[in-house]
Amino acid sequence: MIRRLWLVMGPTLLWPVSLAWAQTPTVRTTYHVKQIASGAVYLDGGTNDGLTEGMRLTVSRLPPGEPQMKRQEIGEITVVAVASISAVCEAKNPAIAILLGDTAELSPEDAQLLQQVRTSKSIRHTAQTVAFTEGDPIEEELRQYVPRPPSPAVNRVRGRISFEENAILDRTSGIATMQEGIVLRADMTRIGGTYWNFTGYWRGQFTQRHGGAATVTTLQDILNRTYQIGLYYNNPNSRYVAGIGRFLLPWAPSLSTIDGAYFARRVGKSFTTGVFLGSTPDPTAWNYDPNRQMAGAFVAYEHGSYDTVHLSSTAGLAVTRSHWHPERQFVFFENTLVMGSKISIYHDLEADRLAPALVTNGNTGVRLARSFLTLRFQLNKALSLDFSHNYFRDVPTFDLRLLGTGLLDQFLFQGFSAGVKVSPTQGATFYGNLGSNKREQDPKAALNYMGGVIFTRVPLIPFRVDLRYSRFNSTFGSGSYESVTLTRQVNDRLRFDLQAGLQTINSTFTNQSRTKYGSASLDYLIRTHYILGAGWTLYRGGAQNYDQLFLNFGYRF
Repeated sequence: MIRRLWLVMGPTLLWPVSLAWAQTPTVRTTYHVKQIASGAVYLDGGTNDGLTEGMRLTVSRLPPGEPQMKRQEIGEITVVAVASISAVCEAKNPAIAILLGDTAELSPEDAQLLQQVRTSKSIRHTAQTVAFTEGDPIEEELRQYVPRPPSPAVNRVRGRISFEENAILDRTSGIATMQEGIVLRADMTRIGGTYWNFTGYWRGQFTQRHGGAATVTTLQDILNRTYQIGLYYNNPNSRYVAGIGRFLLPWAPSLSTIDGAYFARRVGKSFTTGVFLGSTPDPTAWNYDPNRQMAGAFVAYEHGSYDTVHLSSTAGLAVTRSHWHPERQFVFFENTLVMGSKISIYHDLEADRLAPALVTNGNTGVRLARSFLTLRFQLNKALSLDFSHNYFRDVPTFDLRLLGTGLLDQFLFQGFSAGVKVSPTQGATFYGNLGSNKREQDPKAALNYMGGVIFTRVPLIPFRVDLRYSRFNSTFGSGSYESVTLTRQVNDRLRFDLQAGLQTINSTFTNQSRTKYGSASLDYLIRTHYILGAGWTLYRGGAQNYDQLFLNFGYRF
């Protein structure tokens, strides 16, 4: 009797519960760092979890065995590109030390937005009963949906735009010059109700210098070329993905920043194929050439779970031209294998064939051009080890003036090297790399090493402190650099950054053998929408000696 009663009444009793469950979908707000490569941070979540370009996450770290109240905030990252089950992010402050396995928490605003989007999607597919005082009951049964408000992501516009005034004093000639520019940060989603999004950061000048001084490419000008901004299309209900602007190709970040466009199509659940073209504007790229044009195609494969084993693999081919003259044809491969949160293997490789006009020995066959392999062990939250091998056939052409900024550290070790990162306490992190390097003309191998320490809680010093030292002997030259970076987020309205360094280099590619530099900047939010920024840079390098001041004022929307 009881069984018969349950068979009759059970579905009726469970129907409200199932309906409530369907209308309150769960939203994932916590992700983990699965890989760190080429300055990009990769998360174990993507469009399948609702992540989109422009979303912000806070990275934190919890030492093993400690309670949640001991969790330490590391910094903030922003999503710049998204695949189905992974996302590429960039750090708001490139100097922050993000480790494999760190936790990334979606900002409350984006989490609330994602919850609203998921809820609206759930309601959209749930039949609703609507009562009418008049009308044919048959017509009433045909009304499966009711009008609903648009998704909060539609036409969401956030960002800032500022007008900037620069003053540059050339200490060699004694001439002062002025220039005007624009600072733009944008986070625009679902523009016009579509799935196009505009996100990124750009800073540049639109007027020529005055005063009759020769053009001086300042350190700030070079750093401005490392930013990324673009217009991206990513529809979770479509197989097509596209982007235009200055970006890292989501499936092959080893190609460095591309100034152009890409178009891709998802094939099944695991494959993506696409094409790309553009120039190479990033001065931190190993083969930097602002006059190079590049076009290519790729096939990417992604499978597995980051909780167990996850594999992502990309293969492609491309051609390049320099000043529109044939340069080389090359194939590239990029593979990442992640086993849980403990072990990760990353490898990228390029093999090319040069144009006959660029070959001096008559050998136009395929040769290995670039290879980078790293094996990382995350023993626990406080200790990680990595072993790497780095190879360049030709001398890297990145801008040597960026050595002291830390943006070129990945290229200083050529050959085998080993690194360690340890956080013995919550307020301190020590890191270092040691390796050997031997060029064909060297009688013996040279020892390269780099080390540093990050303090987040130093008594009497209200800053995040990053001290770094490196000594290198590579194909592009030999030398050393030391730097210190101070960062302080005073409150929600005021942020302060300071960096100073000294670099010494002996190279045939530059006549600036010894350089001292220092820079300071601050941002202050006035009320709700207005923002004031100011900064100063000092540069003493022999061939270039200048002071640069800037002041910007803008509107935050």
